[in-house]
Amino acid sequence: MNASHCFSLIQALFDRRGLLAIASGSMIAISFPNPGLTFLAWVALIPLLIALEGCSPPTAFRIGMTCGITAYAFILYWLNIVFVRYGHLPWSVSIPVYMLLVFWLSLFYGLSIMVARKGELAGIKAAFTLPIVWVAFDFIRSFLFSGFAWAMLGHSQYRTLPLIQIADLAGVYGITLLIVLANIVLYRALRAVSGAGIPYPVKSAAVLLLLLAGTLFYGFNRLNEADITDAKPLRVALIQGNIPQDVKWSPEFRQYTVDTYERLTREASKGGVDLIVWPESAVPFFFQDEPIQAERIRNLAKETGAYILFGSPAHELRNGKSTFLNSAFLLSPRGETLGRADKMHLVPLGEYIPLGNLLTFINKLVVGIGDFSPGEHATPLDMGSTKLGIQVCYEVIFPELARQYVQAGARVLVAITNDAWFGRSSAPYQHLAISAFRAVETRTPLVRAANTGVTAIVDQNGHIRTMTGLFVEAYRTGEIQPGRGSSLYLTIGDAPAWLAVILTAGIVLYSWIKRKNIPADPDKQDSRVN
Repeated sequence: MNASHCFSLIQALFDRRGLLAIASGSMIAISFPNPGLTFLAWVALIPLLIALEGCSPPTAFRIGMTCGITAYAFILYWLNIVFVRYGHLPWSVSIPVYMLLVFWLSLFYGLSIMVARKGELAGIKAAFTLPIVWVAFDFIRSFLFSGFAWAMLGHSQYRTLPLIQIADLAGVYGITLLIVLANIVLYRALRAVSGAGIPYPVKSAAVLLLLLAGTLFYGFNRLNEADITDAKPLRVALIQGNIPQDVKWSPEFRQYTVDTYERLTREASKGGVDLIVWPESAVPFFFQDEPIQAERIRNLAKETGAYILFGSPAHELRNGKSTFLNSAFLLSPRGETLGRADKMHLVPLGEYIPLGNLLTFINKLVVGIGDFSPGEHATPLDMGSTKLGIQVCYEVIFPELARQYVQAGARVLVAITNDAWFGRSSAPYQHLAISAFRAVETRTPLVRAANTGVTAIVDQNGHIRTMTGLFVEAYRTGEIQPGRGSSLYLTIGDAPAWLAVILTAGIVLYSWIKRKNIPADPDKQDSRVN
C-alpha cells in the first residue's frame, strides 16, 4: 500500500462511508468474547453494506479496510499486553507491531469487499458473491504466511450449540457464510422498507431461511443423538496452577511450581481419576535433564494411579544440532514415560522470530530457552484405552492439526496452554471459543488445561461443561466419552472452503471479462447493493 492509498484510507475514516464502516467493525468486535454479544454478528455488516452503496471497487476496498482495522484493533488490543509487559517492548515499538498485524488482517476484509463489489458491478448478486468471497479470504488468511485463524465471524457463535453443529460438515466457514448472508438479507429488507429503491430480498431470504432451517434441524438432531462407542469413559482432572508469568522460568520458583501442582493434583485425584493434565510449560525446566524433579512427578503418577500429561520444554539432536521443542510428556500410572508430543505450529515472535535477521529489535517473548523448532509429526500419545491428540497453546486455532491427530487415531483432544501472556483480557475467552470448534469439527471431546485460565472441558458437541475463572488456583474434574473419530469434516477437511476460493477466482475472472461494461465512476451513480 503506497502513501496515496494510506492517505485515502485516513480520509475514509472521517467521511460518511468511513463512519458506517467503523460502526460495522465495532459491532463485529463486541460480538466476540468479551463481552461476547453474539447476536450483533448477524446485523454487524448492515452499516458496511449501506456504505458500499454506489461505490467503486477502490472505494469498496478502503471501506472494507476501515471496517477490518476497527474490528481487529478492538479484538486484538491484548497484543500490547503481551508485547509490553512480557516482551518488554516500549510502547513506541509495540503499537506499530500491533498495528502492522491489524493492517495485515484488515487487508482480507478490504479484498473481500472489493472483489464482491466488482462482482456486483459485473452483474452477480451480492447475496451470492459476498458470503462466498468472505469465506474464501478468511480461509486464505488462516494459512498464508504461517496463518492466523483467529476471530472469524463464525467463532462468535461458539455458545449457540444448535447452530455450530454444522462445523462437522464445513468447519467454522459454514457458520460464517450464514452470518454474512443473513446480514445481506436484513440490509436489503431494511433498505426496501425505508424506501431506498431496493426491492425486497425475496429469493435470497428464501435461500437464507432454507439454510437456517436445515442448519438448526441438523443441529438439534445432532445434539439429541447419543454417541455410542465401545470406548470406556475417562475421568479427567485438569490442573490450573496460576503460576505468575513474571517468575515462571526463574530457578528460585521451580520448587514452588512443582509443590503447587503436586498439591492441586492430590486434591483433584481424591475421587479417583484416569488422566491428569497440567498446562503448557507447567514443568519450567527440561524434564529430560532434571532426574530429581522428574522423579517427584513420576512418584505422583504412582501415588494417584493415573496417567499424567504435562507441558515441558524438550530437546533433541537433529542433523547433529541441538533442537529445542515445546512439548508435552505422558507418564503411565507406574511413572514410566510413555511418549512425547511436540508443538508443530509455533507462535511468531513468541517461540521464534520470523525474519530474525531483519527484526533484530524484537525480543522473543519466551524467556530462558533458545528459539523453538516445530515438531515433525502429529503423533497421538497412547494411554492404552485411548489415544490423546495434543495441541499446545496457539496451534489449537488451526483446525487441520486437530484433524490430523484424530485421523491418526486420537479419540480425546488435549489442549494445554499458558494464557498468562494475555493478562486479564478478552484473549483467553477468545482462545477458548475457537478451541470449542475443534471438538465439533472432529466429534472428539476436548479438555483444556491453562496455567492461569481458562481451564475447561468441552464435549464433542462444543458444549463447555465446566470452566475456571482467570488467575485463580483451581482444578476441574469430569467424565468424558472418547469420540468415534467420525465426521464429514474429517473426511473432506477444508474442501468447502477451497470451493469458496475457486468460486472467488471465478468471480474475479468474470468481473475482469465484464470490465468494459462497468461504469468508469460508479461513485456518482445511484446504484445499490443487490
